[in-house]
Parts: sequence; C-alpha cells; structure tokens
Amino acid sequence: MDNGVIVSSPAATIDNDATQLLLAFDDNRLASTLFGQYGQNLALIERRLGVVADQRGNHVSVAGSREAVDQARRVLEGLYERLKHGDELVSGDVEGAIRQAIAQGSLFEYDRAEVRPSFEEINLRKRPVRARTPAQDAYIRALRRHALVFGVGPAGTGKTWLAVAHAVQMFERKEADRIIISRPAVEAGERLGFLPGDMREKVDPYLRPIYDALYDLMDARIVERALETGEIEIAPLAFMRGRTLLNAAVILDEAQNTTSMQMKMFLTRLGENSRMIVTGDPSQVDLPPGQRSGLAEAIRLLRNVEGIAIITYTAEDIIRHELVARIVDAYDKERRKAARAGERYE
Repeated sequence: MDNGVIVSSPAATIDNDATQLLLAFDDNRLASTLFGQYGQNLALIERRLGVVADQRGNHVSVAGSREAVDQARRVLEGLYERLKHGDELVSGDVEGAIRQAIAQGSLFEYDRAEVRPSFEEINLRKRPVRARTPAQDAYIRALRRHALVFGVGPAGTGKTWLAVAHAVQMFERKEADRIIISRPAVEAGERLGFLPGDMREKVDPYLRPIYDALYDLMDARIVERALETGEIEIAPLAFMRGRTLLNAAVILDEAQNTTSMQMKMFLTRLGENSRMIVTGDPSQVDLPPGQRSGLAEAIRLLRNVEGIAIITYTAEDIIRHELVARIVDAYDKERRKAARAGERYE
C-alpha cells in the first residue's frame, strides 16, 4: 500500500510485452472523482495511452503494453495524490498528467529530453497552476529565468493563461508593483472610432479574455481594487507609446496582429526590474495582405539574443477539448497543402 493506493502484481501476462495491473484506492469518494463522471477520465486514459481500463468500485484494472500500463499507473496515482491534497480535478488535468507520463523518458525539442519527475507549477494564493505539457513546462521555466519571453503557437495551448498566472505570482510576491496587459484591438490599426461608447466600452470586448484569466486566477475583489488603483492596467497597444514600464509584469497578447513598428515600440518600453511576455499565434494574422507581422519579425531577429527565450507550441500542446487539437491539425494540413501548391490560404 502506497499513499492510499494498493497495487497488485501483474495479474496476468498476455504476451511478452503485455500485462494487466490492478489498482485499489482506499477512499471511495476520491476514487469516484478520479475515475470521472461515467468513467470519462478512465476513457480518456484508454484513448490516449492505448490501454483497457475496467472499473469496479474503487478498483481499476489496466491492461495493455507494459509501458502503457506503467504510464497509466503513474497518471492515476499522481492524480489521486493531488485529490488527497484537496486539489480539484478537471479534464485538462488528466490530459496534462497523461502528457507528463508520456514525456518522461521521451525525446522532445528544447530540452524535452530532460526527464523531469513533475512539471513546473505557479503557486498563487487562489490555487496552484500546473504545466500540463512539456511545452508549458519549458514556458514556465523560461518565464522565471528570462526578462523577455515569447510564447508562440496555436490557440488553446495556454500561452496567455500561463503568462497572466506568472504576472499574478510576481504581483502577489511583490516582485512587481504592477501588471500591465495589452493587445492590439480589433486589428493592428486599432480602428475603434466606429464603435459606440467611451474608450473602455470600445476596447473591453477585445480585452475580455484577459479579464477572464485574471478573475480565474485572483480573487474578484482584489482584481477590482487593483484595476481601480491602476496596479492592474489593461489597455490597447496604442496606449503603450511613449512610456517606460518600470517594476512591472508586462504582457502583450495577440502579438501576431502587431506591425513591425508597433512591436519595436512595445519591446522598447521595457524598464528596470520589469519582465515582459509576448504571446501570439502566427497562423492567425489579421493584418492586411502584404503587411508583415511584427511577431514573426521579432522572433526572427531576436532568436539568438541573450536574455530572451522563445517557446514554440504545436497542436500537440493544445489543452482544450480533444477536438480542438484535431481541428487545428486539419487546418494546418490544408494550409501546408495550399502553400505547396503556391496558393493563398484564406
């Protein structure tokens, strides 16, 4: 018995590379949460690891290849341990645990070959935020070590959410006096005049994902107070011109929609004791045809500059619904096909 989990010896040897393992969890309530409503968490483990999981009360037998069964065991035991410590469990956590189990001992880009016993986490007052993929793990480590970090890749990979979480951690630890978050509004030209209302009413809909992340990671009363005092500032990119941002955690989101001049302007706002994070999806540029993305240019020019880290996500790192990764992959394949044919992909 180990931490409330009873592991039997392999119950049956199917062939030279297949086995079956029985796991028993001593808390029926936590076991039910672990397995998921209607066994959905077990079903996800089955699909992702290629095993067969059979649940009986607080017991589950797992059959498959030795490697896959061992990965499933580590996933279930790790998630159960988190439940015992009072953590909540959502499908993204299960997916993250699966990816962590797969990553251990496998080869990945940017130091992914490093075998890590657990992914990094960001400890906030409200709750901890854990990396769920090797790319997220590398991203969090880069945020801690570099003054300027680029996080680029498709939607749903957690780029903005983790950037906001890191900024909140700096704010809570008094490592930063302010959180400043910006993104291009509507298009890179920020043509807001036709919208009704004052400036805040004009731009708020385009900054809503930022607000959502803040309220998810901080107590709502603290967010409201910090917004009122200016300790948290959320503004369109144009508002950054002419400023020097000191003692701040600074985030530029949706950076693929910046022009070269806008990107240069923003990057040069970095002041003493500040950290800057730039996120964007190069495949979703809304600039007019022929206009170069400031994000793509910045990555090309700054890739080998000391003190700057660039973390690239792929469709494999998407942590939203399983279908999102498949949808992104399908569009990427079509885009590559059009590129080979010399066509413009719309």
